[in-house]
Amino acid sequence: MRPSKFTKGQIVQALRQVKAGTPAVQVCRKMGITETTFYRWRNKYDGAEVNGAREVRELRDENQKLKQIVTNLLLDTRGSTDFLRKK
Repeated sequence: MRPSKFTKGQIVQALRQVKAGTPAVQVCRKMGITETTFYRWRNKYDGAEVNGAREVRELRDENQKLKQIVTNLLLDTRGSTDFLRKK
C-alpha cells in the first residue's frame, strides 16, 4: 500500500470543513479525492486532532526519558548496596 500524499493535518482539516457545513462533495473536488476516500478518512480519523497526535508523541518521549532515569537510579542503588555489603 502506498503512503498517502496528504498529511494527517490536511485530512483533519478536510474533516473539519465538512463538520463546519461545507458539502463533502465540494471538499473532495477541491482536494482531488473520491468520496470513498473521504468517508474512509472520516471513519479512521474522526475525532482525531493534530495536537492530540503531537501530544501523544511528546508523552511517549517523556515516558522513555523517565524510564531511563529510573533505570539509572536502580543501577546506582544496586551499585551502592553492593559497595556497602563488601565493606
